[in-house]
Amino acid sequence: MALVTGASRGIGRAIARALAERRATVVGAAREDHARDVVDELVAAGYRAEAASLDVTDAASVTNTVASVLDRFGRLDILVNNAGITRDQLALRMKRDDWDAVIATNLTAAFALTQAVLKPMIRQRSGRIICIGSVVGQGGNAGQANYAASKAGLIGFAKSVAQEVASRNITVNVVAPGLIETDMTRAITDDARAEWAERIPLKRLGTPDDIAAAVCFLASDEAAYITGQVLAVNGGMYM
Repeated sequence: MALVTGASRGIGRAIARALAERRATVVGAAREDHARDVVDELVAAGYRAEAASLDVTDAASVTNTVASVLDRFGRLDILVNNAGITRDQLALRMKRDDWDAVIATNLTAAFALTQAVLKPMIRQRSGRIICIGSVVGQGGNAGQANYAASKAGLIGFAKSVAQEVASRNITVNVVAPGLIETDMTRAITDDARAEWAERIPLKRLGTPDDIAAAVCFLASDEAAYITGQVLAVNGGMYM
């Protein structure tokens, strides 16, 4: 049983699909009914999936969503903290509201969701928690101080919680994507994309499926002895 936040598009959509293809029951969560399309697609293909309306920045929404999943399925084995936003600006000009919004969505929400699933995972003495970080959280990026701080915070958060719950057979890890082909990167110019690709040793942008494969590995039995780690999937962009 897997709960994937930010499942409506891009990386989250690919993760939901990949987990379903590996026979997990997937709850795809997003604001309002935005995850309905991907869930309908999975169900039509014969997989087990349901949609959930979730505002990750709202404490009641988080609590209610996790409670609903537990009530419906009786357990929760995998949490993927994927929901995230950007509000880019140079630090000198960044508005406090843009800082707060990014931290709330990218970091505080991961804490809230993780906290909500820990008790049931501890009771069942198993669980996989996977946070989607970023290469920016490892190397920084001008104009993204808020985003970089939130993603770097996920790394420290995951390592700390991993130590707290390891004795209960719960692993906590981070997948840190590099530059990935999503709606966000498709909005940049062809010249900018080519420039970025040239900086990447593998000479291409990654795909959402590249990230989904890493998540599925960390969620699998094969990764049972891996916790508190950052799995960088960036084509060599940051080493």
